[in-house]
Amino acid sequence: MSGQKYVIALDQGTTSSRAVLVDRGGHVVDCVQRPFQQIFPQPGWVEHNPQEILFSQLGCLTELLARHGLGAEDIDSIGIDNQRETTVVWDPTTGAPVCNAIVWQCRRTAELAERVCGAPGVRQMVRAKTGLLPDAYFSASKIAWILKNVPRARERAEAGELLFGTVDTWLVWVLTGGLVHATDPTNASRTMLYDIHRGCWDQELLDLFGVPASMMPEVRPSSGFFGETSYPGVPAGIPITGVAGDQQAALFGQCCFGAGQAKNTYGTGCFMLLHTGHEACESSHNLVTTVVASAPGTRGTEYALEGSVFVAGALVQWLRDELGIISSAAETEYLAKSVPDTGGVYIVPAFTGLGAPWWRPDARGSILGLTRGTGRAHLARAALEALAYQIRDLADAMAADAGAPLDVLNVDGGASANGFLMQFQADLLGCELRRPANLETTSLGAAYLAGLATGFWSGTDELRGLRASDNIFRRQMDEAQAETLLAGWHDAVRRTLG
Repeated sequence: MSGQKYVIALDQGTTSSRAVLVDRGGHVVDCVQRPFQQIFPQPGWVEHNPQEILFSQLGCLTELLARHGLGAEDIDSIGIDNQRETTVVWDPTTGAPVCNAIVWQCRRTAELAERVCGAPGVRQMVRAKTGLLPDAYFSASKIAWILKNVPRARERAEAGELLFGTVDTWLVWVLTGGLVHATDPTNASRTMLYDIHRGCWDQELLDLFGVPASMMPEVRPSSGFFGETSYPGVPAGIPITGVAGDQQAALFGQCCFGAGQAKNTYGTGCFMLLHTGHEACESSHNLVTTVVASAPGTRGTEYALEGSVFVAGALVQWLRDELGIISSAAETEYLAKSVPDTGGVYIVPAFTGLGAPWWRPDARGSILGLTRGTGRAHLARAALEALAYQIRDLADAMAADAGAPLDVLNVDGGASANGFLMQFQADLLGCELRRPANLETTSLGAAYLAGLATGFWSGTDELRGLRASDNIFRRQMDEAQAETLLAGWHDAVRRTLG
């Protein structure tokens, strides 16, 4: 390739790892992706092998570099975005994890989290400090479970012999040859151990969950220096200068740099974030308050309201892999358009509980309204509509908390390529949906954070100028019809919740 430089984003997701090559114009030049194993030891348990995560990510990186004949001198910097909350505990002497990573989707610690945070005063304290609803979803109870259930883990942790990290921290530690144990505020804010107002680990929260402070990584700015690569097989000396949780990276990649701007990512789950500027807005509708990634030089911490839908793209995968009624996700658009409606069928995809605004981790999925005439096209359409209904519920909750409805929703993620889903979503929301020409917003966010730290890009104004024209979706459905469909959805949710 030519003598120009590039930024590489390491996009470490829930089901696969990717390495993405980005040029100065903000174009994705190439991408290498490798899936890794999903481990389900018991019902409701979800694990990953941290070494498999690592090797899949390193394999993507080295293949990308080799494919284009690139060395350290050709790469300006590396940015990392990652699945959040997923918990890794390892021995820094040997580099060996003490057990498999406990994934954000895992519900094994639900009882533990409820017991530790069950008292009203404790729940209020956790919410006030962290912005989070006390739940097994976040990292704190996962660490506590590992320390209790892995032989000698408690003893070793208290002796300072074990480290904790979310996946970003694990990757940074390995890539820097064990020299850097660090995370960024966006990932720290998802542990339920970080005071988002003071910007530090909180001793009261650490004591509550029995987590030694010596396990915790240093918290550094999302756009700043984390270290340099020093790992066999990887070119040495490449700066790692950007780190963010995947959803905050997507918000940044969508150029949502200011209060009032919102995005929704349609991935394995759905995650909607509304930037609230320097105000940490506390939700009355079961949303969480989280820290967003900021450009270098930003004064003070910036926040967002976030709503999480646990099952989104995973519902389409279920239709394909478990029911076998579709051969690919792309087929759902054709099937959905082949019927005029769902025939009264609603799918409530509470496979691992219902997220915001319901927040019922005990809920389980249901299909309602089945008749003898229901076919696979109706089920495919009902699945896509279920994604859109859940996002409408999040949007309503955010509008109530923020005091203003959404004018524009920026969308990204794999399912946002589905034209039927995007139009139905616009019909339900009644606001404008903007889908960027480049859907790689999560990877771009990580790349942008890294490149801003090194001066590869001059600032956020330049990044806005790199954004290609958007695809726009606006409401076409009669509002009364949309409200009738939504009422049917809410009835289905109530029936599912018993």
